[in-house]
Amino acid sequence: MERLRSDPNSRRIRDPRFLAWQVLHRVETGAHADVSLGRAIARANLTPPDRALAVRLVYGTLAWQLYLEHLLAGFCHRPLAALDPAIRVLLRMALFQICFLDKVPTFAAVDTSVQLAKRHKHGAAVAFVNAVLRRAAQGWKGVPLPARDRDLAGYLSVRYSHPRWLVEAWLDQYGERETEELLRANNEPAPTVLRVNRLRTTREHLLELLQQAGASGRPGTYSPDAVIVSGFDPTSHALYRQGLYSVQGEAAQLISYVVAPRPDQTILDLCAAPGGKTTHLAELMGNRGQVVALDIRPRGIDRVRRECQRLGIGIVEACCADVRTWAPQTQSLFDRVLLDAPCSGLGTLRQHPEIRWRRTPESVHALTQLQRQLLDQAALWVRPGGLLVYATCTLLRAENEEIVEDFLARRRDFALTSLAEILPSEIRALIDHRGIFRTAPHRQGLDGFFATRLRRSGNEGNVGT
Repeated sequence: MERLRSDPNSRRIRDPRFLAWQVLHRVETGAHADVSLGRAIARANLTPPDRALAVRLVYGTLAWQLYLEHLLAGFCHRPLAALDPAIRVLLRMALFQICFLDKVPTFAAVDTSVQLAKRHKHGAAVAFVNAVLRRAAQGWKGVPLPARDRDLAGYLSVRYSHPRWLVEAWLDQYGERETEELLRANNEPAPTVLRVNRLRTTREHLLELLQQAGASGRPGTYSPDAVIVSGFDPTSHALYRQGLYSVQGEAAQLISYVVAPRPDQTILDLCAAPGGKTTHLAELMGNRGQVVALDIRPRGIDRVRRECQRLGIGIVEACCADVRTWAPQTQSLFDRVLLDAPCSGLGTLRQHPEIRWRRTPESVHALTQLQRQLLDQAALWVRPGGLLVYATCTLLRAENEEIVEDFLARRRDFALTSLAEILPSEIRALIDHRGIFRTAPHRQGLDGFFATRLRRSGNEGNVGT
């Protein structure tokens, strides 16, 4: 596959559209958008408004990919799949600006895209881009969508740019009205959320420091540790290097409150990398006790260790091992075990829009098999009377309720326990009638997470509530 030509000054890129185009091309060939975009912005020389534009172009183009391709197909005489990937990505990005960015004049979206095409290829490719975009700019509003009354899933799939199989699954699960609300919410940008490191500061003090740094910040709605910020690059600031906060979504922060660890307890965190929940657990414990963090990825475990060092955490033992074969040398049973299970991630499409194009029913089925194996293994390390928390960042029943129901049918020594009594009052609204924790973009403006608390029969150990 031909590479997108590099800018001779690529380490100090000043053009947000060129940067976004480079990132989108990398994602097209398998990269992760958040990682690629973060690295590109760190190397570039962009003003804050240009940085915001680059982020909007990348995430918006990825989120609306199916809708954009549906529109483009009406103006492109060649199949989009047959195009040079760099040109295909450029057409999507240009049409995204035309359709969704009111502050970008149509002629500017077309002309800048043509200029970008010249940096990659000349001649026929440039003329092709110019012709397609000029036709699309004039006629995209007239392109028909699938008829809603005859093909509801097809209409919602194209209109809100989600794969049809996923739309069908959510229609079965939520019904028409709520599915449409969810699809719409998934295409909105996710906020940037910090988690205050309570070992080193308070939320109130962090908000004061952020204001002094010129950032706009406000407390989160549900997590006592969440700060929502804007106009601020959180990982490049001195406050980050000082370990005063981590970057973690608000819904993800709430999982640690579901675990509800206490000082001096022993906690096992499975599939722990990159360490957001591991470090939060340790902070909630006041850096007293033991947290064993397990992950199969060596780089992930290295990241956990670096985060612990940055945040001043000393109670975490990070181990690189496969959950299914790990044999602890010392501690064999734990007061609490968290399985933050590998999942489809379909609750985080605001942050990872490309995920929707990479998941399939077959890949989800494979994940459910793994989730069952990991949950069975996690149960082996829970003390009698101890707690097992199963958590995911997906909204599919097959990865959530069905996994837990299957486990409880086979493990009569575990029972579902309510969360309402142990959670802070702000979080109790996120608990359903069965005591299950769940969030969703269209309901609370949070990423879609699921968690259950399962207690093992018996009353031994320092397990508390």
